[in-house]
Amino acid sequence: EVQLVESGGGLVQPGGSLRLSCAASGFTFSRYDMKWVRQAPGKGLEWISGINRGGSSTYYDDSVKGRFTISRDNAKNTLYLQMNSLRTEDTGLYYCATGWFGTTSDPTPLGRPRSQGTQVTVSS
Repeated sequence: EVQLVESGGGLVQPGGSLRLSCAASGFTFSRYDMKWVRQAPGKGLEWISGINRGGSSTYYDDSVKGRFTISRDNAKNTLYLQMNSLRTEDTGLYYCATGWFGTTSDPTPLGRPRSQGTQVTVSS
């Protein structure tokens, strides 16, 4: 099964940090650009960051630029998102997906990866 499993979310105070992880399985992780997408309560999906397959190029939405850092470890089939200086508006369900841009996963030969997301809540 083509799958992405996110972890690392939780409750944090404004100004705090979290590190999200995304473990990939069922496809050749190193051949795919990857991204993080989030969904705030009551809102649609929002692309926030992308990375190319080798990890040499990264992209950020203005809302997270300078605070979040995307990275990957192809030997471990894992994508990361380091989130610093968190704000209440960063609250939401965070997903990883294939492809470097957009809000849905690009398809793999075995289908689009499934992911359930990890909840991030920023509150005092």
